[in-house]
Amino acid sequence: MDALCGSGELGSKFWDSNLSVHTDNPDFTPCFQNSVLAWVPCIYLWAALPCYLFCLQHRHQGYIVLSRLSRLKTALGVLLWCVSWTDLFYSFHGLVHGWAPAPIFFVTPLVVGVTMLLATLLIQYERLQGVRSSGVLIIFWFLCAVCGIIPFRSKILSALAQGKISDPFRFTTFYIYFALVLSALILSCFREKPPFFSPKNIDPNPCPEAGAGFLSRLSFWWFTKLAILGYRRPLEEWDLWCLNKEDRSHVVVQRLLQERKKQQERAARSESQESSSPSYLLLASPLALRGPCAHSYPLLLPPRTRHQAAEASGKRLSSEGEVLLGGRPQAREPPFLRALMATFGSSFLLSMCFKLIQDLLSFINPQLLSVLIRFISNPTAPTWWGFLVAGLMFVCSVMQTLILHQYYHCIFVMGLRFRTGIIGVIYRKALVITNSVKRESTVGEIVNLMSVDAQRFMDVVPFINLLWSAPLQIILAVYFLWQNLGPSVLAGVALMVLLIPLNGAVAVKMRAFQVGASNCAAPAWSLGQVEQMKFKDSRIKLMSEILGGIKVLKLYAWEPSFLKQVEDIRQDELRLMRQAAYLHATSTFIWICTPFLVTLTTLGMYVSVDKNNVLDAEKAFVSVSLFNILKIPLNMLPQLISNLAQTSVSLKRIQHFLSQDELDSQCVERKTITPGYTVTIHNGTFTWSQNLPPTLHSLDIQVPKGALVAVVGPVGCGKSSLLSALLGEMEKLEGKVYMKGSVAYVPQQAWIQNCTLQENVLFGQALDPKRYRQALEACALLADLEVLPGGGKTEIGEKGINLSGGQRQRVSLARAVYSDADIFLLDDPLSAVDSHVAKHIFDQVIGPEGVLAGKTRVLVTHGISFLPQTDFVIVLADGQVSEIGTYAALLQRNGSFANFLRNYAPGEGKEHQEADSRTALEDREDEEVLLIEDTLSNHTDLTDNEPVTYEVQKQFMRQLSAMSLEGEGQGRPVSRRRLGAAEKVVQVTEAKASQVLTQEEKVEMGTVKLSVFWDYARAVGLCATLVICLLHGGQSAAAIGANVWLSAWTSEAVVNGQQNNTSQRLGVYAALGILQGLLVMLSAVTMAVGGVQAARLLHQALLHNKMRSPQSFFDTTPSGRILNRFSKDICIIDEVLAPTILMLLNSFYNSISTLVVIVASTPLFAVVILPLAVLYLFVQRLYVATSRQLKRLESVSRSPIYSHFLETVTGSSVIRAYGRSQDFEAISDAKVDTNQRSCYPYIASNRWLGVRVEFVGNCVVLFTALFAVIGRSSLSPGLVGLSVSYALQVTLALNWMIRTISDLESNIVAVERVKEYSKTETEAPWVVEGSRPPAGWPLQGEVEFRNYSVRYRPGLELVLKDLSLQVRGGEKVGIVGRTGAGKSSMTLCLFRILEAAEGDILIDGLNVADIGLHDLRSQLTIIPQDPILFSGTLRMNLDPFGNYLEEDMWRALEQSHLHTFVSSQPAGLDFQCSEGGENLSVGQRQLVCLARALLRKSRILVLDEATAAIDLETDDLIQATIHTQFEACTVLTIAHRLNTIMDYTRVLVLDKGTIAEFDSPTNLIAARGIFYGMARDAGLA
Repeated sequence: MDALCGSGELGSKFWDSNLSVHTDNPDFTPCFQNSVLAWVPCIYLWAALPCYLFCLQHRHQGYIVLSRLSRLKTALGVLLWCVSWTDLFYSFHGLVHGWAPAPIFFVTPLVVGVTMLLATLLIQYERLQGVRSSGVLIIFWFLCAVCGIIPFRSKILSALAQGKISDPFRFTTFYIYFALVLSALILSCFREKPPFFSPKNIDPNPCPEAGAGFLSRLSFWWFTKLAILGYRRPLEEWDLWCLNKEDRSHVVVQRLLQERKKQQERAARSESQESSSPSYLLLASPLALRGPCAHSYPLLLPPRTRHQAAEASGKRLSSEGEVLLGGRPQAREPPFLRALMATFGSSFLLSMCFKLIQDLLSFINPQLLSVLIRFISNPTAPTWWGFLVAGLMFVCSVMQTLILHQYYHCIFVMGLRFRTGIIGVIYRKALVITNSVKRESTVGEIVNLMSVDAQRFMDVVPFINLLWSAPLQIILAVYFLWQNLGPSVLAGVALMVLLIPLNGAVAVKMRAFQVGASNCAAPAWSLGQVEQMKFKDSRIKLMSEILGGIKVLKLYAWEPSFLKQVEDIRQDELRLMRQAAYLHATSTFIWICTPFLVTLTTLGMYVSVDKNNVLDAEKAFVSVSLFNILKIPLNMLPQLISNLAQTSVSLKRIQHFLSQDELDSQCVERKTITPGYTVTIHNGTFTWSQNLPPTLHSLDIQVPKGALVAVVGPVGCGKSSLLSALLGEMEKLEGKVYMKGSVAYVPQQAWIQNCTLQENVLFGQALDPKRYRQALEACALLADLEVLPGGGKTEIGEKGINLSGGQRQRVSLARAVYSDADIFLLDDPLSAVDSHVAKHIFDQVIGPEGVLAGKTRVLVTHGISFLPQTDFVIVLADGQVSEIGTYAALLQRNGSFANFLRNYAPGEGKEHQEADSRTALEDREDEEVLLIEDTLSNHTDLTDNEPVTYEVQKQFMRQLSAMSLEGEGQGRPVSRRRLGAAEKVVQVTEAKASQVLTQEEKVEMGTVKLSVFWDYARAVGLCATLVICLLHGGQSAAAIGANVWLSAWTSEAVVNGQQNNTSQRLGVYAALGILQGLLVMLSAVTMAVGGVQAARLLHQALLHNKMRSPQSFFDTTPSGRILNRFSKDICIIDEVLAPTILMLLNSFYNSISTLVVIVASTPLFAVVILPLAVLYLFVQRLYVATSRQLKRLESVSRSPIYSHFLETVTGSSVIRAYGRSQDFEAISDAKVDTNQRSCYPYIASNRWLGVRVEFVGNCVVLFTALFAVIGRSSLSPGLVGLSVSYALQVTLALNWMIRTISDLESNIVAVERVKEYSKTETEAPWVVEGSRPPAGWPLQGEVEFRNYSVRYRPGLELVLKDLSLQVRGGEKVGIVGRTGAGKSSMTLCLFRILEAAEGDILIDGLNVADIGLHDLRSQLTIIPQDPILFSGTLRMNLDPFGNYLEEDMWRALEQSHLHTFVSSQPAGLDFQCSEGGENLSVGQRQLVCLARALLRKSRILVLDEATAAIDLETDDLIQATIHTQFEACTVLTIAHRLNTIMDYTRVLVLDKGTIAEFDSPTNLIAARGIFYGMARDAGLA
């Protein structure tokens, strides 16, 4: 280099340490300034250019118009190029004139000139590519300016020293150059205007990040506006920014799907190459036997296997399955992970670069600390050294902060995209899976894939780089430690390695107790592996069943039995929690003690190996800093491995789900068909699953165009399956299905969306007012609209909760009518409505005169009165067509159908025609009234719970992770209970203004009240709380003591090259360290005990209150909202609060002890504490307010994703039938985007906070080092080492303190919510000790109502008005009346579900209001209309208290016609009923309820007849048993089928809550009143 700089007057040496280092006034040589300082920016720009150009080419965003700013930047670049080349020409000028300048004066202007030209061209190229702010150029100009500062000072000093300017020309050009560079730097900090041809941003609130400048992005300044807004007022949803285009669901999901498709095509190609071998073909051939549907998706589907059920449950495939799969190469379903990595790989590479730089930077500060301590130890060293080291420490820390947060932002956003992509792919798959797949996994489990497993990926992605980063950090740390302490470091490293398995074992053991605080949700797969989640799961499942059947529990007085079941499970849960908490305390002990023990071992080994090894400050504190760096990767690795293990299970579950069978879109041929027909099945055999026997076989059906076809047959004969087969929902084993034209489908269980009534009817079509009104009129919905608060704009709750069963069915029918399709498949739509409404609908919609006349209609029905008007009837039996023909032809044929009709509709022919010849109802107005009454139907008030399908009822399964779990019921209530009539009316009036029937749960706003913290402290125990705080204080004191002791040790005088008292020093240091660990452990154990106690008390109060809440509470509160308290909120109290509080205390005491140590070492530091504290508190206040609300908004917006998914899965057949899959995908994407809109700012808020808080921490490092340099004369190296090594850690503590305060505020709300539901009003006492009924009461069974009136809630109208009647013991009384007349209300009053407004009910002369609820209810028996069973054994369902003998139970089963079924089951009475009794048919469930009644055999029986659920034969069985077995009992029957009560003693006719008629059936018919009209409608009069 010296040769480049030449010799002579202008020549100089390249480096001169006397000039640059060993002096009080340092400077670089002119040669160094002209070469290295001038070249550094140039080398940077040329090095960065290739990558930058590559990125620019791939990110074209439209060009920017040539603005004034752009012109100025370009002009400056050109001027700088001119100035550089002027220097070059000046050198040539000198050469010509014989001065012979040094070669450097040619090289540097040339290099700088070319680089300036490059920078100018780059400015223009960026403008053409649409770059508004260039980071590359900002760094370039910044380097130019920084490297120019030294010559700037140097030239002035030189001129002053010499008294003249030695080279005026170059002197002038340099200052012009410097001024231009500074101007270029300032201009480059300003943003350009948006690109001209960029896509127009139509977002109402675009994300400011997209348009932010480089510096704003680097410091996350673009977030500040939202932080300030969040501080001023709680953020609302409309304050959130729209997502960046690349983060939106449809973009992310599309990218992932395309990548997956590519992978599948590649796999299919490789498979086809391999499969060309003969042996493979031989093995693969059996696959062809699986029917024509099997290979419709050659690229998207793996072939079917018959053993998927076994595969799903984790069992080994049978040998046949292995043979079938054996020849199939593994490539058939490429790993989903590969598609994920291919999609998001670029972001991952970028994050790796950031992480690498940050890791390398983290090792610079310990080296600088070493230099600083050496500087303090050397009194002769120039002062500027110290200032330089302090400055470098600050710069290094700031760079580390900026790069670390860029890394975190990149990786967390990538995690967000992972979750978005996975949710989108799972949603799309769920729309096309076969029914057999649905049966294999519950809806809850599929929702789990979305909520738990997708979240797992999001949680693990930020730590995935630790796989390579942790080993790198460990290697570097060990290398630097070796440099410092030599081989002694091996002792410390060996201890660390030994502690890794211990750490790992504790982590694994904790994982076995709990899945962890991050997601309080149990995936189904974890049940075996994760004990605590198993208990939590079963507790939530039991709670959801209790809430679903709370009315039944109250009617049977079964609450104590179920209360005990829940408490038993809770005891097991708490036992495991206690163990997990002790483990957590152990892991905290290890976490605190590991770095200390390692330091102790290493330093102890170092001083004891050789007496001449002196422990000085540099060795001690540099080692401590390096061990602190080493602590993080070593502790994170076991957690990472355990997280990866969990994520791999999630990946397998997702992979398994994505590789499941899809419905075959070609199953139903839609193009060709025999002319004149719209539906044809030729020799069709169908099954619900490949491993089940066929449900329908050998079907040959042809439906002419425009025909009305009725499908009839007994329960379970395959009527609904036939419609499913036509829709392509079943797996076709053989035959052909043809359907020509668009389809509308009305399922048996009406599927209603959570949106407005109008949107439910339109179902994605444009509004045609005339057609819309016609559809509503035909389906008898106009009267309903008048009653609903917002008419058609009224929001319908989830599953149509605020509509009666009849209304739901009519909305479902109106949707079909409005769709104006060619083919209508109607699955028993008339059973859910009252008979007069059914007649109206048949006449106006379905029948020959209805609006659908001329369309092809296939109607499944149980209503025999409509059959004469159909074109022909298909009679099914055991999955086959037993008879087919017109109604008249079938009657004449005298087959099984004709016999059935004669039994159940005597004299069918004649009477039917008579009824037909009359007008439908004598009075048109009367029909209007009836329809309005149906609208307010309270219907049991129970009719609305039609038989619920397998999937729908499963929805509570693992409610933990489904719906509102993490996502809170706040947003949208989860699963609502049906409301009784009066509640519906009141909600109508209350909500008139808002048009929303079920009020949303309030979202908490603002800061959490102190009383909530006080409540939790009281639950933990005030003494325990105080002890925990004191123990933490003691631990900090011990830590400070140990480090001060170490500092004193290092400062001890060295005598003859040795230190004395090393063993004493080592002993005290060890004692203080171990004391610190023990105090931490004690505080953790105390917190564990207190936390478990708080969890027990809060859950107990909540459970006991809810079990005693009145029925009205459950009718008006969505059960999802209550379940949320038991799942999400209790989970937070169990698992999140205690660790959060411990972390907060830890970081708080850490921060305080750092300040104490620094102020004690360098008292001057006290001066800057106040301004730094103000800055810190200001940032803290802004962050906590904003992040808290963002978290709340995130949890509120999460529920709709899962509830919409649940809605989609339960209604997928309807969505597919109407061809609306793509619309629903778009809706799901929109809901995910809404959730991401609060996730994204939350991620940014953490980065914004991190940069600012770490800046405060970096300032602490700077001032600590500065004041150490200033006061070095009075400080020992040990004290400086102590204070600076503490300062280097403060950043983490300060950051964590704010985070944990924010977390605590977000999570402590759970206590508030649980407390709120623990203090609601309760019903009357279960037992009144002083007033118990006599044994054997009631003896007679007399029931008397005296002037009895009742209302549902205070302030509402009376439901029953001044009722007075007496029923003698043993009488059989039928109760009838129009919908809403108060029939079911009357029975509810008898059980005191409703309490009297005035008057009394007497049973055997005893006033029921005077005795306890359980004394009353346990002596009455009811057979409810909807048969509710609980998961558990049949024995438990019959007798939960274990009061009856086994023979009594068998007798009851025999009398209820269940003996044959139960005795055929291997388990007998221990036969396991699944949730809701799904593995029994509805009829069998009703018979179980009958068996309960037979067991109890009380003197009074209340029978709420089932309508829609049961076929006539089961109904007959029940009636016959009641006649024989309850002969001596008083029977009150709410009748829907009048023929069942025609032989009763008396009939009570209710009308609008009053007694209209009360006499024997024959007298009432003779009186020709209301009862006569009803009997005539039913064909009985």
